[in-house]
Amino acid sequence: MPTSLSIKNAPDDMVRRLKRRAEKHHRSLQGELLAILEDAVRSPGLLTPAEVMTEVRRLGLRTPAEAASWLRADRDAR
Repeated sequence: MPTSLSIKNAPDDMVRRLKRRAEKHHRSLQGELLAILEDAVRSPGLLTPAEVMTEVRRLGLRTPAEAASWLRADRDAR
């Protein structure tokens, strides 16, 4: 059975941004809030190898070999 939720004291600026977002997605404010909540609690799906590599690059992560060389350089500099 559906449950009603209430958000109290939402800042005016946030409400304006949520309304703009709802308009952009052709939804009511209620529909937009439900979509945001659904996205927030959805179980993450598995990433493809390409998606993993994109995230690795975005985060600036390096390979273990690069990490080892950085550690060696740091150790040798002492």
